[in-house]
Amino acid sequence: MSAELISILVLVVVFVIATTRSINMGALAFAAAFGVGELVAGLDADGIFAGFPGDLFVVLVGVTYLFAIARANGTTDWLVHASIRLVRGRTALIPWVMFALTGALTAIGAVSPAAVAIVAPIALSFAARYGISPLLMGALVVHGAQAGGFSPISIYGSIVNGVVERENLPGNALVLFLASLVVNLIIAAIVFVLFGGLKLTGRDLGTEEREKGEDTTGPESGAGPLTADSARLNAARTATLTALAALVVAVLVLDLDAGLTAITLAVVLSAFWPDTSRKAVGEVAWPTVLLICGVLTYVGVLEEMGTIEYAGNAVGDIGVPLLAAVLLCYIAAVISAFASSVGIMGALIPLAVPFLAQGEIGAVGMIAALAVSATVVDVSPFSTNGALVLAAAPDVDRERFFRQLMVYGGIVVAVVPAAVWLVMVVPGFG
Repeated sequence: MSAELISILVLVVVFVIATTRSINMGALAFAAAFGVGELVAGLDADGIFAGFPGDLFVVLVGVTYLFAIARANGTTDWLVHASIRLVRGRTALIPWVMFALTGALTAIGAVSPAAVAIVAPIALSFAARYGISPLLMGALVVHGAQAGGFSPISIYGSIVNGVVERENLPGNALVLFLASLVVNLIIAAIVFVLFGGLKLTGRDLGTEEREKGEDTTGPESGAGPLTADSARLNAARTATLTALAALVVAVLVLDLDAGLTAITLAVVLSAFWPDTSRKAVGEVAWPTVLLICGVLTYVGVLEEMGTIEYAGNAVGDIGVPLLAAVLLCYIAAVISAFASSVGIMGALIPLAVPFLAQGEIGAVGMIAALAVSATVVDVSPFSTNGALVLAAAPDVDRERFFRQLMVYGGIVVAVVPAAVWLVMVVPGFG
């Protein structure tokens, strides 16, 4: 058996073990990088660590550190409260507020599961109290998170754009962002219509609740974080909102590094409000950092030993580029429905490099299609986001809700990869 085939089989084993044994895929990937690098490829430690994504490590730590501070001092609670007040009693708008809120959180740097973990309990409590379908509300929360998930300063966007730049592929950060935004917005609109959203039109919150502006904080609501204090802006929250705005300006306007900027802003906030920021470092998404860095380090080993070129040529040898492209999209969707989206993206895009290098498929469209295919399926109950929605739903038959999420996730897996392939890849964008 060739060394390239062994390394691919090890990657498959990593995905299987991570899925079935609940072991962090990044830790497994580091172990695989060590084993394959030393025993199969003959690499030393320096050769193995050459693939460690130091720039992405800083981005991940920086933006999640800043976001952890925002959560600790109540800024995210204030954002939720302010967003809910915008509905002004219109029940039909509540799912869309949750969609926009999770999208905004991931767009400014929150890890997708973190945004879903914050918003889903509130959203599903609203659903239970006001007779909104939990599948409708849960799906809009997850698709909202993915809609904003590929902004240039987001975790997903930083990962994909970083890999594209490292592989010297033609990329377009705006196209990537808009592709995910539009696809998830369309899916959310379809879900809204099919699962009772139109029936909510004309209904509103009680007069007393509307006057209070939030008012799902009673014991029966289970809404959790929303309290009277959530309505107030204090100095720490104002400074944090300013820091988040400054991050956007620094990255999009001044072209500064997102990770270094975020860490600097987080340190400034910590210096002025050490009490609320003390625990923020511990709340950095270290499992996600480990996952991404581990997978990309293993991908670096694959590149070093020629496996990337070997696999890409094998896909290209199918002889029908468009068929190969749609197969890659389905591989991304199916694996991601049961494993980590970020891990899949980190592995699949480099695997597609030799295939894209042939020039018969537009790289920009193909990368966008792969990214969307790998993330839009996160509503599956086997994924982190889907599991968070399932766990957050109060007063539901969980087995029935699980089956609903599983069926819905299966439909997304079956339909979306072909749809994005048809729209983004077939025309040859990029």
